[in-house]
Amino acid sequence: MAEAKSHEAQAEELQQIRQSVVALCDKFPGEYWREIDAKREYPTAFVQALTEAGFLAVLIPEEYGGSGLGLTAAAAVLEEIQKSGCNGAACHAQMYIMGTILRHGNAEQKAKWLPKIATGELRLQAFGVSEPSNGTDTLSLKTRAVRNGDHYVVNGGKIWTSRAEHSDLMLLLARTT
Repeated sequence: MAEAKSHEAQAEELQQIRQSVVALCDKFPGEYWREIDAKREYPTAFVQALTEAGFLAVLIPEEYGGSGLGLTAAAAVLEEIQKSGCNGAACHAQMYIMGTILRHGNAEQKAKWLPKIATGELRLQAFGVSEPSNGTDTLSLKTRAVRNGDHYVVNGGKIWTSRAEHSDLMLLLARTT
């Protein structure tokens, strides 16, 4: 079993992460963000740079291609992105939504999806929650998933699904009971 890092080693690692994020963000100055905003575009180049640097895979365990650094490192990444004037909203979901696969997925699902999410081959940024009749009231979900053999048949409707057009996968909330 690996020994736990000392507090000093953890602090040093976190400082290195912060410095690396700042250096990356410096490559995306205010002009980049003003142009993205003016054109109402998604910051694809920024998200790709974060992915290539490994920052969007900090919560994915090493065995699946991430760095497995944990929540403190993920928070530091997003904090430095925001402090730099860049837009963390464009990428935070890629870091966190995969946690549902990590926590609830079986071994086959983890092996299939997590490495591709870690490399950015697949984007998992969309979160299907809001519905036309009940908004984000998850206790009143109308979308249903009914088991049919070895798969589910989903019926329902979602609205306001952020980043859907920039995602290959979506976490969909549906009632199964």
